[in-house]
Amino acid sequence: MKAVLWDMDGTLVDTEPYWIATEFEMAEKYGGTWSEEHALNLVGKALLDSGDYIRVHMDIDRTPQQIVDELLDGVVARVEDHIPWRPGARELLEDLNAQGVPCALVTMSWQRFVDPILAQMRAGTFASVVTGDRVEFGKPHPEPYLTAAAELGLAPEECVAIEDSNTGAKSAVAAGCTVLCVPNHVPMLEGEGRVFADTLSGLDTDGLRTLTTR
Repeated sequence: MKAVLWDMDGTLVDTEPYWIATEFEMAEKYGGTWSEEHALNLVGKALLDSGDYIRVHMDIDRTPQQIVDELLDGVVARVEDHIPWRPGARELLEDLNAQGVPCALVTMSWQRFVDPILAQMRAGTFASVVTGDRVEFGKPHPEPYLTAAAELGLAPEECVAIEDSNTGAKSAVAAGCTVLCVPNHVPMLEGEGRVFADTLSGLDTDGLRTLTTR
């Protein structure tokens, strides 16, 4: 394990409820229909793909880009008010930094949502930040994780990814990473290249290395 590549929503910060609340607000505003099941189907997906899904299943007269812009308005306002860190995530990240293990952020959220979260962290915490608006293909395509590993100057096989969704885990495994799966809002399937933990709480660099050694 030469580097750790972090998913954000649901892994580093528990912001999925912010997205879901904003989606329900949109449905009410535009007279659409929405459900918790539809909301959870979007966990980990690229934002424009999510925008298209919302357009179809919420049945509202908005383009995917308009939907994404409005979603971002809602979640950015919420995260600027309060950042809900996942248990143990900041502590593990700080220990990795202290041990000299480079970290990257690999998220399908766009930069303007990521910025207020990064602003609450020490400069240089992440050596690379790959957002959904930086890549052509979002998760579950391997491009996001391939991009992060390349920016760290490493092969994906030398990196551990931390994920909370099957969509993200598929992306990381397809890139060649070992994935620590920490399920949160959606269940995750067993599979090659995946190891599991119930929580990051109490996990340090040595523990992560032990868990993910092939």
